[in-house]
Amino acid sequence: MIKPYWSLPFEVMCDASDYVVGAVLGQRIEKHFKPIHYVSKMMNEAQENYTMTEKELLAVVFAFDRFRQYLVLSKTIVFTDHSALRYLFTKQDEKPRLIRSIPLL
Repeated sequence: MIKPYWSLPFEVMCDASDYVVGAVLGQRIEKHFKPIHYVSKMMNEAQENYTMTEKELLAVVFAFDRFRQYLVLSKTIVFTDHSALRYLFTKQDEKPRLIRSIPLL
């Protein structure tokens, strides 16, 4: 783990499983990803019933909430393995739970 370099963009890698969400905050230094901070949490019973898209978005929102002090006013790149999240910003007919999370990002 390294200390953050405020002149470089941050990278957040998020993932969700059936019961857990997690994220890694880091930066690329000389083309190598260097982690700064790790976070994870167990989902509650209601969150376990979310669709996979909702779980992946929950992981992104959780990461932004936990890493807020690093990400405010910084360039940030988010990586997720769920391609449906890309289209969330253009769809108008998505579930309200998903739409409510977008302003948090």
